[in-house]
Amino acid sequence: MFFKQQLQDHLKEKITGISALSGGDINETYKISTDQNTYALKVNRKDAFPQMFEKEKLGLDRISATGARVPKAILTYTSSTDQFLLLEYIEEVTVQPEFWENFASDLAKIHRTSDALFGLPYNNYIGSLKQINTQTNSWESFFVNHRILPLMQKAFDAHLLNKNHLKGFENLFGRLNELLPVEKPSLIHGDLWAGNLMKGADQTPVFIDPAIYFGNREMDLAMTQMFGGFDQVFFKYYDAIFPLEIGWQQRIKIHNLYPNLVHLVLFGKSYLGGIESVIKHF
Repeated sequence: MFFKQQLQDHLKEKITGISALSGGDINETYKISTDQNTYALKVNRKDAFPQMFEKEKLGLDRISATGARVPKAILTYTSSTDQFLLLEYIEEVTVQPEFWENFASDLAKIHRTSDALFGLPYNNYIGSLKQINTQTNSWESFFVNHRILPLMQKAFDAHLLNKNHLKGFENLFGRLNELLPVEKPSLIHGDLWAGNLMKGADQTPVFIDPAIYFGNREMDLAMTQMFGGFDQVFFKYYDAIFPLEIGWQQRIKIHNLYPNLVHLVLFGKSYLGGIESVIKHF
């Protein structure tokens, strides 16, 4: 294991155990035990995902600055062929009802962090795909040009979408000005499915694997609905803290076009139905 000596040199702690962790489609993940602490380690190939972990650390640090909880990013390292990210290890607990109120509060903290423009000064990743964050004045323009169109093209080139699908998207684009609300850019997690929310001590939500940018906060709320795993009561708490624009429930399917396209490109046509239903509706 190329990383063992590097970890020992940096931590100045004796490594007493290394065991594989489950989960993740991109990285090898390990639990690292030392004579003083426990850590989580993510490892992958540098040439396949250049600077992935540097970008992930930036995202974790940005979320942490809002007051929400993330695993502390301790070390990034790149060798000639591999790279790793060393993180604080989070021990999960059983969820109690107050967890969802805490989650709503912390998600609102993230979303209240704003910027002048949508996007970010740098690109990053969503899953294994590069995520383009070119800064833009309007959400509609950012959503179309830097979220939907690049993945439409990838999917079309891979024969996952046809010309009729592209026409449907074009029709939807012509209506977005009337469908999407005007809000300030919000910092968003960017990949907020249940697997990226851990249940920490004292019923504290812990956000992991961010794909951050400044966007419409409904993107995060929509993503929570894709695969389940979130108690719906959190919407009530969130709306009381940071009220949502009227009609947000109807916009969930629109905003989930982006993660659906991500999954279509990565995992194939089982995600096409959700995309077709939206573009046919509009």
